[in-house]
Amino acid sequence: MENILEELKNDLNEIKKEHDLNEIKTKYLGKKGRITELSSQIKDLPNEEKKTFGANLNKLKTEATNLLETKKEEIETEILNKKLEEESIDISLPSTKIPMGAPNIVEKIVEEVEELLMSMGYDVVDGPEIEKDEYNFEMLNLPKGHPARDAQDTFYIEGEELLLRSQTSPVQVRTMLEGKGEKPIRMICPGKTYRRDDDDATHSHQFMQIEGLLIDKNVSLSDLKGTFDVIAKHLFGEDCKTRFRPSYYPFTEPSVETDISCHSCKGKGCNICKNTGWITVSGAGMVHPNVLKNCGYDPKEWQGFAFGFGAERLAMLKYGIDDLRAFYMTDIRETKNFDRKEAE
Repeated sequence: MENILEELKNDLNEIKKEHDLNEIKTKYLGKKGRITELSSQIKDLPNEEKKTFGANLNKLKTEATNLLETKKEEIETEILNKKLEEESIDISLPSTKIPMGAPNIVEKIVEEVEELLMSMGYDVVDGPEIEKDEYNFEMLNLPKGHPARDAQDTFYIEGEELLLRSQTSPVQVRTMLEGKGEKPIRMICPGKTYRRDDDDATHSHQFMQIEGLLIDKNVSLSDLKGTFDVIAKHLFGEDCKTRFRPSYYPFTEPSVETDISCHSCKGKGCNICKNTGWITVSGAGMVHPNVLKNCGYDPKEWQGFAFGFGAERLAMLKYGIDDLRAFYMTDIRETKNFDRKEAE
């Protein structure tokens, strides 16, 4: 047994690879290994020697197993150290910069307006993009045959009753119907809208609208002016001036175009404002009495105002973007510019 143990130690000192270690293990502890074969000699020994022989044999097996495990750990440690040495990493080197996109500016504009109006008590409401003609037109004082319908150039899905909404105003109708002519309403509805249009630098067949509605008692046009003034100053700075100009929309009376002072020339006149010093950003007005009636509100008791922005237009004005198609590109070389604009 002592000779076998010494031979095992000598064999282990000479090996460098784990494969060789497995061969050594088989040589000594395998089914036909030298230590295993000693077990077959027990039956030939006198009874008084069997106990001592068995104890020594078990001790030999334990020592052999420990020597093998120790050698295995040595080999594994050596392999690991060599690998770490060959594959060392210099943590002082600059990291690899991974190109990333940027938050879409249209989404950021929508979130900014949402947060502002929510702080003023407005609810953010959503509605279906596939809409009924009844909600998209008729209840908004646009009956069939109304000339303003031609200007909408609507995407119809089934006949003339189901369509892709051409504005987010149907959400205002649905909200008023839920109010049942009894509850005041403060809501905004940002969402996608669809119109038949050729895509170019300033037009798109799909765009984001942000519409707002307030219904209450003793509401006047001055309340609308004050609300628009707060939104404009929040988006374009405290020095931004606002004004109303008379206009026409079937669902509001009176109706107005809302203008802001040109942020580029500060009202002096330039190519952006067409030398007027003013830029139109939205349409608005007092909710038409017919719309109030259609939605269950008594126009003698309730009044309201509505306004609507194009989110892309707001973003183009705020960040100096001259092509709205840039908002929908996935080319990182283009979208990385949004990061810089946002930082500015």
